[in-house]
Amino acid sequence: MRQRNGYTLPELIIVIALLALAAVLLVPSLVGLSRMETQAAVRRLVSDIGFAQADAMANQTYRRIQFLDDGRGYALLRVDEASFADPFDAETADYLDDPSGTATARGRYIVDFAADERYDGVQLGDIDTDGTGERITFGPLGGTVSSVGLPAGAGRIVVRGTDESFEVLVTPMTGKLTVRKLEG
Repeated sequence: MRQRNGYTLPELIIVIALLALAAVLLVPSLVGLSRMETQAAVRRLVSDIGFAQADAMANQTYRRIQFLDDGRGYALLRVDEASFADPFDAETADYLDDPSGTATARGRYIVDFAADERYDGVQLGDIDTDGTGERITFGPLGGTVSSVGLPAGAGRIVVRGTDESFEVLVTPMTGKLTVRKLEG
């Protein structure tokens, strides 16, 4: 019986073809990874804003999205008439529980893009929410409010990623959300 010292030409061609096919399928998904991370962050923000609005209506109370000072994320909070105007204090804030189970320590509903590898390179850019730039509050009827019983103006949050940016617009009164990709 004859001993083989190598691979035949057809075997090499098949292996090279399989490697080329794997590269064709894998490389585009790796190249667009930062875009997917940015889009995932936008979807998360939009769904959390919608959740805060729905929770405010369901419980007939106030819910707030508090944006963190350094642009790394936000928190979802319970507020009432007595604490409505109080400045944000991370230690004493009344955080909502995260229904998806991804909340940070102690059950706080905090979304921290910098600490979550799913959102690598994503951060919140320009935030303009009724002049404060730090929060959006929904009232018991689901509309945005700037103080107890006073409707808020429009809100604008920019989500910046490595390769692209998006603008999330919050309509005054209704809280309707619109997402736009920013050019440039």
